[in-house]
Amino acid sequence: MGAVSEELYRDVSQFIYREARLQDTHAYDDWEALWDDEAIYWVPANGANPDPEREMSFIYDNRSRIALRIKQLKTGKRYTQTPPSQLARVVSNIELLDQEGDDVRVATNAMVYEYCGRGETVWATRNEYELRRVADGFKMKKKKVVLANNDKPIFTLSFLI
Repeated sequence: MGAVSEELYRDVSQFIYREARLQDTHAYDDWEALWDDEAIYWVPANGANPDPEREMSFIYDNRSRIALRIKQLKTGKRYTQTPPSQLARVVSNIELLDQEGDDVRVATNAMVYEYCGRGETVWATRNEYELRRVADGFKMKKKKVVLANNDKPIFTLSFLI
């Protein structure tokens, strides 16, 4: 990607930071509102680029499945999230990869600290976003979260990674 305007970089960074805050504070409705109608939320298993249509993923949700996931989290009956995990996320290495019209591809790294009834876990991730600029900011068309240890057995991902 060629030269990136400071304004675009700032706007994308603020969007990514806001999304992280909404996840960490369990602001489910506000987080869901960040998604485009064409949304894909993907957390692959066993590598960075398996075929999600042919191989297992931890999460591979379309827009309606994202809404159902949020609805389930809000019932209070997700026992692995009763009480909800305490989360703190650090996002870094925000890199704009490509821009085509109103669409921007972005990569980030993140460390997510989770404290819950079973103890403490630190999750390391490499994230890829496809964002679409809209009148009031951005919408997520796609979010791919590659866990650094996704080839190993993991604890439940019952919170929003």
